[in-house]
Amino acid sequence: MTLLHTPPSALPADWYGSAPAPIGVDQAFNGYVAATVVHTLDRLGVLDRLVEQQTLDVPEFMRSTGPAVRERVVREVLRAAAVCGWLRLEDDGDTAVLTDAGRETVRMRGYFTWAVGGYSGLFSGAAQLATGEATFGVDLLRDEAMVALGSGQNDRSFMAGTLDDVLRGVDFHTIADLGSGISARVSRVVGGRPGTRGLGLDISGPATELGHRTIADAGLDDRVRAIQADVLDVCHRDAHRDAIAGVDTVMSFFLLHDLLADPETRPQLFTRLREAFPAARTFVLADTMLRPDAEDSATLPVFSLGYELAHALMGVPLHTKETYEELFAAAGLHPLRTVAFGTPHSWLYVLEAR
Repeated sequence: MTLLHTPPSALPADWYGSAPAPIGVDQAFNGYVAATVVHTLDRLGVLDRLVEQQTLDVPEFMRSTGPAVRERVVREVLRAAAVCGWLRLEDDGDTAVLTDAGRETVRMRGYFTWAVGGYSGLFSGAAQLATGEATFGVDLLRDEAMVALGSGQNDRSFMAGTLDDVLRGVDFHTIADLGSGISARVSRVVGGRPGTRGLGLDISGPATELGHRTIADAGLDDRVRAIQADVLDVCHRDAHRDAIAGVDTVMSFFLLHDLLADPETRPQLFTRLREAFPAARTFVLADTMLRPDAEDSATLPVFSLGYELAHALMGVPLHTKETYEELFAAAGLHPLRTVAFGTPHSWLYVLEAR
């Protein structure tokens, strides 16, 4: 996503959040290693195989992956997963069985794709950012394809059902997904609604390329298009003007905080969004918001700390639920429905343009 402004901090100066129980050194260190184990097994295709079959025949898996994959490394990563309690190794390590804890980890794997695959370089380069030796977006980058893939994995695992329930109450013919990533969501939504069409808009070239593949794999080339574009500028491009003109419903998930980054343009964002899609009367928008400073929790929820730190390092401010609702109202967008949306402190709004 384009960053319009990089303020010194993504969190208000008086925001510290409530303090949960301290994380022990063992949890911090082992959690770091365990996160890389989850991501490695996912990239190797082991998690997909385990979901399909519940067990993994390790020698057969090695034969199917080809000679370039090193068996010793695969077995050591499997052993680490077993130490974490996600797998049970049997037959002298030749069979891996997914445990209940492992199934839950697989369901949540998108978080690890996002963090380890997408943001590990940013997190490990925080000292260079602090000293001025590196600048985000110049010599310190996130992996946009992995960020998009992780979002898509989480969408399928525990957000799709909520979105499907919400969209059942929305009548649309052409829907645009802003910040669509690999276009998995818009393909699924359009694929489940005969006679509809969709656009997946994302500023990332790598994510858009993956989107073309996603659409083709779904057999939706004639109904869904992936377009690389700035979502607020797309209406000014002749090549896309006709496609945009027909959009009656706009959806966007976990992009808004990037678009709200610049304090000078923030008050007009949703007005500009309405202008970019003049025929749209329904906006289905979701984002992860700043944790309330009054929140009282003994434990830290998954994702929140990584989300807040990553955006602070990138210089992208985060906002409270109340701020979003004030901005919606100022643009003439009126909430018809508000629901919790999977990830902690994430909310999904159905808004009507009046």
